[in-house]
Amino acid sequence: MTEGLLYVLSQPRDGDEDGFHDWYDTEHGPARLALPGVRQGHRYRAADGAAPSWLAWYDLDLRVLQTSEYRALRDRRSARESAVMSALASLDRRVYELLEDHLPDDHLPDDHLPDDHLPDDHGAPAAAAPPILLARAITVPPRHEPAFHSWYAEEHVPALHALPGWRRTRRYVLRDGDAPRFLALHEIDDPAVFATDAYRAATDTPWRAEVMRTVTAEERRIFAYHNSFQTSGAPAR
Repeated sequence: MTEGLLYVLSQPRDGDEDGFHDWYDTEHGPARLALPGVRQGHRYRAADGAAPSWLAWYDLDLRVLQTSEYRALRDRRSARESAVMSALASLDRRVYELLEDHLPDDHLPDDHLPDDHLPDDHGAPAAAAPPILLARAITVPPRHEPAFHSWYAEEHVPALHALPGWRRTRRYVLRDGDAPRFLALHEIDDPAVFATDAYRAATDTPWRAEVMRTVTAEERRIFAYHNSFQTSGAPAR
């Protein structure tokens, strides 16, 4: 099994949001969540004023994306799906492979998860959807990648996970799509943490400054939880 992430940014055209949300929540997302190996799927709205305004992300085994069942979803779209997708103002689809998964030492998964968050085939419980996502994507030249990864593991992640409400950090490498090469997906309880002195101290260090001088492409987005998909096709909750 290869742990991965399907990460899709989209933007409906003005005046077409009701149809866009109904299609996503009752057809598009549930059809993907129903595939074996897709463990959870959620939708988030932009909390940073940037576009695209909507993010859908799925935790999955990357092998799912090579199956005939998944290809059929893309190749034999319904009339409604074809109409909605052709009318989107933008669509940015990315596939990532998991590199690292960091949980704070004192963090335990929720004890009372709904049925669609039961443990997966490998016994690890799927985490409940976080209220806030910070998605930080960065490219550095290959010769600087070892130093970049060392900074993340030895300084950056420990400093962030010392902050109240910083739930989890997963790091990925891009396998398909047009985006910076490495993604850090941070799960956070409250965006107020970004205004604290502790956060500013954690993100303003000599080592970070040294690493950031090597960056050739970057992206920073903040999203707030909107809903989660259900396999039944019932409205997302």
